[in-house]
Amino acid sequence: MKTTDKQGCNALVEILVKQGVRRAVLSPGSRNAPLLMAFSRTPEIDSYVVVDERTAAFMALGMSQRSGEPVALVCTSGTALLNYAPAVAEAYYQHIPLIVVSGDRPAEWIDQDDGQTLRQYGALSHFVKHSYDLRAEWTLPTDGWYFNRCVNDALLTALSGEKGPVHINISITEPLTGETDLPVRRERLVGRIPSSSIPDEDAMSLLSEEFMSARKVMILVAFSQPDELLSLALARLAELPQVVVLTESIGNVRGEQFIPTIDRVYSVIDKSEWPDYAPDLLITLGGSLVSRMIKAFLRQHQPREHWRISLGEHIVDTMQALTRHIESSPALFLDELSRRVSPVESDFSSLWHRKEDEATRLHDEYVARAGWCDLKAFSLILPAIPAGAALQLSNGTTVRYAQLFRCEQVVRSDCNRGVCGIDGSTSTAAGAACVGDELTVFITGDMSFSYDVNGLSSGYLSPRFKVIVMCNGGGGIFRFIKPTAGLPELERCFEVHRDIPVQKYADLFGLRYFEIVDEVSATEVLSRFFAEREQPAILAVYTPNVYNAEVLRGYFRRARQS
Repeated sequence: MKTTDKQGCNALVEILVKQGVRRAVLSPGSRNAPLLMAFSRTPEIDSYVVVDERTAAFMALGMSQRSGEPVALVCTSGTALLNYAPAVAEAYYQHIPLIVVSGDRPAEWIDQDDGQTLRQYGALSHFVKHSYDLRAEWTLPTDGWYFNRCVNDALLTALSGEKGPVHINISITEPLTGETDLPVRRERLVGRIPSSSIPDEDAMSLLSEEFMSARKVMILVAFSQPDELLSLALARLAELPQVVVLTESIGNVRGEQFIPTIDRVYSVIDKSEWPDYAPDLLITLGGSLVSRMIKAFLRQHQPREHWRISLGEHIVDTMQALTRHIESSPALFLDELSRRVSPVESDFSSLWHRKEDEATRLHDEYVARAGWCDLKAFSLILPAIPAGAALQLSNGTTVRYAQLFRCEQVVRSDCNRGVCGIDGSTSTAAGAACVGDELTVFITGDMSFSYDVNGLSSGYLSPRFKVIVMCNGGGGIFRFIKPTAGLPELERCFEVHRDIPVQKYADLFGLRYFEIVDEVSATEVLSRFFAEREQPAILAVYTPNVYNAEVLRGYFRRARQS
């Protein structure tokens, strides 16, 4: 079998395979032709060809997010690489191991007015764990050794500690499409044995004593990958009377004693009660929080001690109260901690759970009284999602509405909360659907949908992919949040109201179209939508934008209205 005659391109792909890369998202180009040849002619790698680099990058993000494995991302020279930036930034803060590979002109042609040439090396340096600049052609005896060392280092860097993206920039000289016989596999694999994942005995004893000295312990879980060991450890801790475990829907932990609807519960706590609900010890894990309410509460009522558990190198002090950065796997550390601590006299857990019961009652009453709106629609959509499905959410109001409801029949929930952009949500969900065997349900707003409608064009959508577009006039979050809600420019500059032609997009990209315009038709349409098995399907849900904001503001005042 023939392949490219560029030694570096073949070596790169061989090392990636040996380091566990099974998927690559490729975008067409000339300068990266040898890379495309090497990847597409390697049977151990499933290659996906996506023309738009921004879409390609978010699809790779979704694939890696869902599989937990590194995914390669390959583009040509010039501005192609810059189109990766939004997804790579999201991957960096979401700790997703993307292996970004860019073909480049030789260094001597940079800044020489040569076509499709710019300073590629370091272009993503703020959003990758490390950047590498290599040559595809080897002339010196040490070139092959250096190339091998750098690519092995790139993979180990991407997969060590808190995972994240790396960038390998490869300069390639012409001619670009020369062929040679497939080389005998000879590249050396470098492995790494990680250091201890939990603190030593002295440190664990100290931390256990500190934990036991607190009568009010709050464990707060933001977005995370599903982890059964973590769920089990948290469940043991949640049984203690001094411990409450608050999780977000995209925290992906499950437990009967957990409270997964933080804003629903917090919004019915009276200001006079706040000190009672504030922790002595706060333990945080995962990425950035969706809930602004709990962040504001904990900044105002700071804990005596705040532990953050993370394998990351950076200090993250979201609540401005951090006392310990525990460099450890959250699952392994909490598993060990849960076996060392015991109950103390406290009503902290029962206090929060009594408030959860009250919040649930008020929630159910309020939703039942509400007319047709986003809140009502979510109350019908989320329970209708089939058990075992994977849920993808776009940013803006979509993920915030989902936080108000339990949706425990899904196997996982994901959202691009690393940097919280609306760009790429559709492509991320489409990429995740390529990997998972289960049904993937993606709920998005109409503005997010229109921003990334090209995510439907890849040609890799399966009948297991379901898209729900909340057609509420676009930019609904700006009508709700305080900074913009009262501005005279609200509609022109923030909401940017547009009638998104969802049905036409469905016809264009080959999706089966469904539509909901009121509560009466919702149950029957949802049943048919989720039952569709022949082709990917899209559901447009039309709601009134002004009334949506009124209902949501009223929701957070419902305790005073009852």
